[in-house]
Amino acid sequence: MSVNLSKGQQVSLSKADGTALTAVRMGLGWQSAPRKGFLAKLTGPRAIDLDASALLFSRGQLADVVFFQHLSSNDGSVRHLGDNLTGGSGAGGDDETVLVDLGRVPGHVDHIVFTVNSFTGQTFAEVQNAFCRLVDETTGEELARYTLSGGGPHTAQIMAALHRERGGWQLKAIGEPATGRTFQDLLPAIATHL
Repeated sequence: MSVNLSKGQQVSLSKADGTALTAVRMGLGWQSAPRKGFLAKLTGPRAIDLDASALLFSRGQLADVVFFQHLSSNDGSVRHLGDNLTGGSGAGGDDETVLVDLGRVPGHVDHIVFTVNSFTGQTFAEVQNAFCRLVDETTGEELARYTLSGGGPHTAQIMAALHRERGGWQLKAIGEPATGRTFQDLLPAIATHL
């Protein structure tokens, strides 16, 4: 059963039977918001290039990053399945996907932070139906979904974080708007969530 997360909400990633999850998929989906005005009918929707990234931290320090130019963590535990330059067609599926093999994440990594940014600089006012979701990769069951609020002048969002707690993993929905075209631009804002 999926949980619709609100900003700041935290959920355990243990299964109903008490066992821990072994692999999760973070999916990001979005659509371009319809343009307004006469020319909008002629030109159609604008392509929006959002980028999902996973930043791996150890004791507050960036240890590795997975994004469209580095599709796998150095140890192979986190993999990005490729860059989508335009967003969704409205079907509600994932446009970008990051897979996390929780059992292979090195022991020194205590946080994995998921971000989204507009590489080409469009603001979230130009995006609609944006979401991130966490799926049990073994069963395909959606565990949690966070709807990214549209609108606003920001070009990025710190979406959610996985963090180790008492021998297991927890998911926290962050949902903090930010400004930046790349994950590097978001590092100061991410630091407050570690």
